[in-house]
This record gives sequence, C-alpha cells and structure tokens, in this order.
Amino acid sequence: MEIRSLTRTEAERRAALLTVERYDVDVDLTGLPDGPEVRCVSTVTFSCHEPGAETFVDCAAQVVSATLNGSSLTPTGDGRIPLPALAGHNVLRVESVQADTTTGEGVHKATDPADGEVYVWMSFEPDEARFVWACFDQPDLKAPHAFTVTAPPAWTVTSNSGDPRVEELDSARRWTFPDTPSLSTYNTVINAGPFHEIRREADGHDLGLYARRSLAPILDRDAGEIFTLTRQGLAFFGEAFAMPFPQRRYDQVFMPEFGGAMENYGCVTWSDGFLRRATPTPAESELLAKVLLHEMAHMWFGNIVTMRWWDDLWLNEAFAEFACHWAAERATRYTDAWAGHLAGDKLKAYLSDQGPVSHPIHQPIHDVAQAASIFDNITYPKGASVLQQLMTYVGEEHFRAGMTAYFARHAWGSTTLQDLIDALSETSGRDLDAWRTAWLATAGTDRFSLERDGDTVTLVADDTPRPQVLAVGAYGRNGEALERRALVRVEVTRTRTPVTGLPSEADIDVLLINDEDLTFATTRPDPTTRDALFHTAAGLPTAISRGVATATVWDMLTTGEATAAEAGRCITAVLMAETSDAVIEPYLTLAANIAELWAPHGERAALTAAVAGACRRLAADPGRRQVALRGLARTATNPDDLAWLREQAGDDVDLRWRALVREAELGGDVSSEAALLLERDPDPDAWVRALTVRAALPDAAAKAEVWQKLAVDRAVPVHSVGQVAAAFWRPAQDALLTPYTQHYPDLIPHLHRGGMIPAMVFARHLFPPHAIDLTYIEKAQQASHEAAPVVRNTLLERSDEVRRMLRSRTRTT
Repeated sequence: MEIRSLTRTEAERRAALLTVERYDVDVDLTGLPDGPEVRCVSTVTFSCHEPGAETFVDCAAQVVSATLNGSSLTPTGDGRIPLPALAGHNVLRVESVQADTTTGEGVHKATDPADGEVYVWMSFEPDEARFVWACFDQPDLKAPHAFTVTAPPAWTVTSNSGDPRVEELDSARRWTFPDTPSLSTYNTVINAGPFHEIRREADGHDLGLYARRSLAPILDRDAGEIFTLTRQGLAFFGEAFAMPFPQRRYDQVFMPEFGGAMENYGCVTWSDGFLRRATPTPAESELLAKVLLHEMAHMWFGNIVTMRWWDDLWLNEAFAEFACHWAAERATRYTDAWAGHLAGDKLKAYLSDQGPVSHPIHQPIHDVAQAASIFDNITYPKGASVLQQLMTYVGEEHFRAGMTAYFARHAWGSTTLQDLIDALSETSGRDLDAWRTAWLATAGTDRFSLERDGDTVTLVADDTPRPQVLAVGAYGRNGEALERRALVRVEVTRTRTPVTGLPSEADIDVLLINDEDLTFATTRPDPTTRDALFHTAAGLPTAISRGVATATVWDMLTTGEATAAEAGRCITAVLMAETSDAVIEPYLTLAANIAELWAPHGERAALTAAVAGACRRLAADPGRRQVALRGLARTATNPDDLAWLREQAGDDVDLRWRALVREAELGGDVSSEAALLLERDPDPDAWVRALTVRAALPDAAAKAEVWQKLAVDRAVPVHSVGQVAAAFWRPAQDALLTPYTQHYPDLIPHLHRGGMIPAMVFARHLFPPHAIDLTYIEKAQQASHEAAPVVRNTLLERSDEVRRMLRSRTRTT
C-alpha cells in the first residue's frame, strides 16, 4: 500500500487535538555492521483535549508491535497507525524495524570503501522521522526527545543534546542522551560510527567535529577554520537576535553518502564532500562558511522557533540563507559573500522565477509531498534576496529589533508569517501588509530600466512594481577605469520614479540600476546603451557592481535578448578584471557553461578557446592558479593546452584527474593512466573520479557501464552525481547519448525513491542537455505530471533551462 502524505487539514486537526509531552526513543544499531536493520521502540506520552476522540500516529517502518495505554493496535499499511478512543492522558509504545537502510528514507547505512567501516546517519526533513520510528511527524507538535542508543562497542554516537551517559554492555555500548529542548520531529538526529573526533572550547561552548576515520587528515586540516567560523557565527547570531545559543554543546558531523547539510538542533549533519580532498579554492572555502552559517542560523529559525506548517518553509530556509550571507560579511573574513551570492545562486533564482515552476515565496501547501517540492531556488536564493531587501526597506536597526522581539515572544514555539510581519511592523513603524502581499504572496520578478532626458532620469518598471528600495549608481571614466560618482537610493512605489541627486549627464558614462544589489529585480539597458553594457561591465570598480551588470547580461541570454557569443565575451572580460577571489570560480563556471551549453555548434569551439585562453592568463597569478587550471581542465581543446596543463599539474592528483576527464572526452587513451592514478590517490572515494573519466569517454561500453552505476544502481554518492553526470552528457557525443535520452523518461516514476535530496539531484542531473530537441522536452514535461511533486518541479525547472539553451544554440552572432 502506498505511504500516505500528511495533509494540512489532518495536521491542523491533530494539532488542535493533541499536546505531545515527550518522546522516549530507544534505538538499536547493533544489527548494522553485518546487516541492514535499525530497530526502535518509540514511547510517546501525550494528552488529548477531547477524550474519546481518535487520530493516528505516523510510522512508515515495519511495525512489530504497537500499544496505546496497554491495548494492542493494528497499522493500516499506509504509514499510519490508528489511535482510537483516546484518553485524556496517553502512552503510546511502538516497536518498529527499518531494514531499507541503503535506498530508503530517514536512515542510511554507508560503508567506507577505504577500510570497510560502517557509518549510519539519520535525516528527517520534511517528514522522514516516521520511516525510522513512530511519531507525530508534523512541525508544530514539538516536544522534548530522550534518545537511548545501543551501538557496536567501537562506535561513537551523536545526537541533539550531547553529553550522553555511556554504559559498557556485553558486546555493545548504550548511549543515554539527556532530554532535548522542545523540538519538531524533523530537527532530531542520531549519527553513529567509528568516528575521528576533534573537540575545542570556544566562548563557553563545547564544539565537536566528526568524520569517518579515512578522512581524518582532511578534517585535521580544516578543523581550525571550521572552529573559527563556528565561534564567529555563534557570537554574531547570539548578539543579532539577543538570544545566545542556549546549549553548551554544538557538534558538526561529516557523513559519507549524505546530501547537503541538515540543521539538526545542536548536531548538524554534513555531506563529507564538503571536506575537500584537494586544498579548497576561495569559492569552496566561502561555500563551506556560508553552509555552516546557514545551518547555524536554523538553530533560531527552525529549531527554537518553528514554522507551524510548510507554507511557511521560507521562515526557515530563506531566513537561514539570508542570515548566512549577513553573518559572513559582518563576522568572518568572507566579506564578499553577497557578491558570491549574486554570481551564483541568485542567477539561478532569476531563471527559476521566470519559468514554469515560479511560485510565491509563501504559498498554500496541501500536503508534505508538495512541501518537498519547494526546497528550491525561489525559497532559498530569491527568499534570501527578498529578506535583504526587507532589511533595506525597514532599516537594519529596526530589522534587528524586530528579530529580537520575534524570538523573545515565540521561543520554543511555532509561528506563522503574520507573527514575523507583526514584529517587524512594530519595531519599524511601517505597515508591511502591502510589502508582504507583493513580495511573499506574488510570484515573478520585477524588471527596471532607465529613461534619460538630459539631466532628468526616470526609473521605469515594466509592470506595477513591488514596494522596494533600490540604488542607482552613476559612474564616470577616470582614464581607462570607471569610478562611482554618486549612489542614489530610490524608494519605488509606482511604475515611474524620478531619480534625483545624480551628477549632470556630462559627468556620467554609465548608470547602473540596482547598484549594491539591494533588491531582487532584473534590469535592462535602453537600446542606445545596450552594446555599451556588454563592453563596460568589466570596467566597473567593485565585485558587486560588476556582478549586477553580469546578472543583466546573463538574464538577457536566458530570455533570448543576447547571443551566447555576446554573453560569453562579456563574462570572460569580467573574469579577467575581477578582484574578488570568491567570484572568480563562479564566473569561470558561467563562461564555460555558456560555451558548452548555450553556444551554437559553430561558435562553441571559439568561445571555449577564449575561456581556455583566459584560464592560461589567470594561472600566472599564484592566488588564482588552482582555479584557473581547473577551468583549463574543462576547456582545453588543443594539444598545446593539454600538454601545458599536464606540465602545470605536476603531482597534483586533483588536477590530474580533471585533465584526464578532458582528455578522455577528446578521445585520448587514458585508461592505463587512470588506473595508476587510482592506485596512488589517498581519497577513499577516488573510484568516483575514475568513474568520471570513464563517463567522459566517447565509447559505447563505457557509457553503458557508467549509466548502470549512476542511474540504475545509484552507486555514486549523492554529492558526486552532478560531477559524473556532467562528464557523461558531453557535447559532440550525440550518437552515443541518444539511447540514454530515451532511458530518462523511464526513470521518472521512480526518481523520488530515497527521499527529497536524491530525488532533486537525480531528476536534475540525469536530464539530458544534449541529443534532444523541443519535442523531447515537451514529452518529458508531460511525463512529469505523474511524478512525485519534488520530481515534477525539478524536471520542469531543468527542462525549461535546457529549452532556453536549445533556443540560444540557434542564434548566431
């Protein structure tokens, strides 16, 4: 029987009926080293406000036994156990077994290929705790959790509250954790395995880091940076929200075969892909910082104060994404974090918000299956940008005061959007109802341009704009460079807004709309300055100003208003002029993507060669050498480039792998060299690098082998799927790839298995960008309507992006 998804109506009824007093959960992991089973006994103590009423508890694991107040219960087979004739005070006991710990939801067993050691992690967002033990799996039924975990004697166990009592048993150890604060079920966690552990005291907090033993040297290398960021983040958020993190212990656990990171209270779980096997690049270091601060912000937005239902997911995710950039710039060395946001995720959000899956940031959510589909570019990067605009709109001092009031009022409870709006309205003195409706309840992106009539400048919106504050920058030439002559903030309330306070027309060479990137809106130059934008973007003086110009160029490419050649040349020029190390890598990726995915066949080689030339020039700068050589490994097209890359790579194992992927794509015989490199690579996941080389080969047998491991067996760790898939789907290999374009639709009904993160990863990266046409896209979109919501939305978003690529490939310069 199909597992049912909890509806909003059911959740509201259950929340009105019940108060959960506590969970006592016994977890037995002793069967995992040699088998697949996790055994649990969940004891739930709760009261019912209408004695005699009935409801249900969620349990999608195999139920061994279940009793309510001593009476036996029978599960219905759809992930629920009916609870009839409730008393005023109730004790529910459910014993369950989860044996699908390889591809199932909620709990995962991973075996390290380096040494055969077993590790287990649990991750429950949005409603996957029910796959491991019985619970009322909805965000507003919060309660303390007490975990007791029996594990193999060599294992360490981590959970939310830390500081467990550990008892030695005959052939195991029992870990008894103190009660957690009142938490939603999805914010709880258990991780276990024979970890390498590092601890440090910082500002009254006991900080812990964990990773599998085979990655001990990498964790040791990065521990100082991670501890520093953790200390800085806890101090910043504690001060900004006037509420220090209330628990002494704060652990971060890096796990194999985990996707992304998860904000479990006091015990964040990470993919150990964030422990870079090669020395991290500036962009990779900044990403680690932002993810760390994002998950930390969830301690307040999501854990201490939790959304009542999933229509307010943005209260968690958008706030955490905003807050991580805010904290990075104010409290860490990553002072260009917002520039990195603009160069990367915000460009994705602009594209998504103009496509088939655009939706309001706040929207009705019928059930949890639908909620899983909105962990997307609208909720995350657009939401973060909208909150940056909100802070601009009300002023940072009022914004901080509103946050302080919000947390003081709602700590350890659940809230709605209105609760937050009320707090910010009170402290700012601004009526935010119109702002809320326009920004949070309305989909789509505003677009602005400027009209100039002598010294009179008017900001013009394409349609009725949202209320917002943005800036217009005026730039003039100083020799070969551009310098800012003025920055004017404008509050927009109507379609046409005068811009006053700018220098005279004679002193202005460039006017930049949304300078400082204060709002979420696209911009367009007027027809007379269109070409000038493409030529002057690289001359702007700051990372943010160049980023704003680049965002316009990118948006024009995606909407068919610019050619790939125009956009590629402009972004390559920006790349060469860029002074911020953190955005070099995303710009290099963008330029290479344009050449590979957006350019017509006849122009692809020239654009790729231009990027390769830029990489060779950038490699002369020691601070950019690593990123530049990685870029060259993707774009090298002639023997000279390949030979020079090999010479520069030397003994750098990471660069050697990257070069082999490119050589394989171009038809080189690299199998022997790949085998030798695999033998000497200390990375326990080096087999994935070898598989990536095979994925790039223009060889039918290699394609069949990789597809089986990647798409059918799902043997590739989730965080590496994109890397292998990108090597698999190569331009100029259409004849080899066509069979697999036909396999993708067959996968659609099953792509949701394994939970939300794998569903999004496989649906996106297995979608073919080559060897297809518009008819294929239409058929894939039609097939998506029968898929799980998270798969459907991911497929629609990716197919729309590829449709835009196909259109761009038909436009020549």
